[in-house]
Amino acid sequence: MATREIKPGDPGIDPATGEFRVIAPGQTFRSITEKIVRIVLTPHTPMGWFGIFTIAGGGVTMLLVALVWLFLKGVGIWAITQPVAWGFAIINFVWWIGIGHAGTLISAILLLFKQSWRNSISRFAEAMTIFAVMCAALFPVIHIGRPWLGYWLLPLPFTMTVWPQFRSPLMWDTFAVSTYFTISVVFWYIGMVPDLATLRDRSQSKIAQYFYGMLSCGWRGSVRHWMQYETASLLLAGLATPLVLSVHTVISFDFAVAVLPGWHTTIFPPYFVAGAIYSGFAMVLTLAIPLRKFYHLESLVTDRHIDNMGKLMLVTGFIVAYGYGMEAFMAWYSADHWEAFTFWNRAFGPMGWSYWTLITCNLAIPLTTLWSRKLRTNITYMFIISIVVNTGMWFERFVIIVTSLTRDFLPSAWGTYRATKWDYMTFFGTVGFFVFAFLLFVRFLPMIPMNEIRMLLPGAKIKPKAAEAAD
Repeated sequence: MATREIKPGDPGIDPATGEFRVIAPGQTFRSITEKIVRIVLTPHTPMGWFGIFTIAGGGVTMLLVALVWLFLKGVGIWAITQPVAWGFAIINFVWWIGIGHAGTLISAILLLFKQSWRNSISRFAEAMTIFAVMCAALFPVIHIGRPWLGYWLLPLPFTMTVWPQFRSPLMWDTFAVSTYFTISVVFWYIGMVPDLATLRDRSQSKIAQYFYGMLSCGWRGSVRHWMQYETASLLLAGLATPLVLSVHTVISFDFAVAVLPGWHTTIFPPYFVAGAIYSGFAMVLTLAIPLRKFYHLESLVTDRHIDNMGKLMLVTGFIVAYGYGMEAFMAWYSADHWEAFTFWNRAFGPMGWSYWTLITCNLAIPLTTLWSRKLRTNITYMFIISIVVNTGMWFERFVIIVTSLTRDFLPSAWGTYRATKWDYMTFFGTVGFFVFAFLLFVRFLPMIPMNEIRMLLPGAKIKPKAAEAAD
C-alpha cells in the first residue's frame, strides 16, 4: 500500500498550519473550470466508465427480475416467516437511509460551520444521498405485499375508506424520508445552477446547450443572482440540518417503540444517528477514492479530505461503540431476564457470528487504526476500511432485527432465518441501481462544484467570472 510521507517543504502541506491543503497549489480559476467541465463535455467517454456501467446495468436487470417475480408470487419468496417477520427488506431500508446521511451533513452542517474542506466532496455526496434514499424508499413499498397500493403510505385519507394510522412508525418513516428526499434534491439542484450555466456556455453541442440552458434557469451570474443563490443555500442548509438528526431518529422508533427485548431502548435514536453518519462517510470514501484516481482529481480531492473524513469516522465510531456498551449495560442493570437473554443470544447464540462480525468491522479494526494519521492518509487503506465499516453497519442492522426476532418471549416459537436467493438478488440489485444512477450523474452533471472550489483560491476576492477572464 502506498503511504503518503509528510515532509517539510511538501507542496501538499500548508506551511502556516502544517495541515494538508484543501486544494493542491498551482490551481487557477481556468484550470479548475477546465478540469471539471472536461469530464462532462468530453465527446469520448472512458472505456472504464462503460465497463462499470455495464456491470451496474446487470445489477439493475437482476433487481427488475427479482421485483417482477415478487409481484407475481408475493413476499413468500423471501425468507420472512414466523417469528422473523422482518428480514432483508427492513435491514436494507435502514442501511440505505444511513448511507445517505453524510451527504446532508457535508452539505448543510459543514456549510453552516464554514468548513471549506467540504467543497470538493459536497456535490457527489449530495448525489449519493439522493440515490441512497431512492434505494431505501423501494423496500417499504415492496415489503407491504401489495405494492400497487403503495400510495397508502402517504397521508391521503380521500384515497381509502380507513384513515391512516398516524401512531404507526411506518407513517412516521413516510413523513421523515419524503421530507429528507425533497430537501436533499432541492439543495443538490440549487447548488448546481451556476455550474450548469458554465456547461451551457462552454458546450459546443446544440442539444447540450439547450439541455444545460434549461436546467440553469437563465443564470447569468449577476449580483442579484448570486445574492439569491447564497440566501437560498443558507436557508436550505438551515432546513436540512435538523433532518440529519431527525430522519434516523424517526427510523429508530420503528424498533424503540416496540416491546420486544433488544428493541425497547432509549439509546437507539442517538446511536442510530451516529451509525448513519459513520456509514455515510464510509460510503463517501468508497466513492471519492476511485473517482479521484479515475478522473485524476488528486489536486481537488486531496489528502486533507481523506484525513478529515477519517477523523469524523473515528468520532462517530466511538459514539457507536458507546451505544453498544450502553445497550449491554442497561440490559444487565435492568435485571430483566429477557433483556439480558437477548444480548447473550446475540453474542453467543446460533447467529453469534453476525454479532462478532459487526464488532470486528465497526469497532475493532477502525477504532484501533484510524488514530494514525499515516493510515488516515493511506489511500488504499482508507478505501478498504470504508468497505469494512459499511459491511459492519449492514451486520449491525441484521443483528438488531433478525437475532432479536428469532428468539423472543416464547421458546416454543423460536426459529431461525436463512435469506433466499431473491433476498440477495433484491439487495445486490439496489447496489447495482445505486452505482448505475451515480455513474450517469458523474457523466452528465458536474460532480464537483466549480464555483465553490474557485472561492478557495487566493484570488477569490475577485469575482470568479472576471478572474477567469483575466487569467
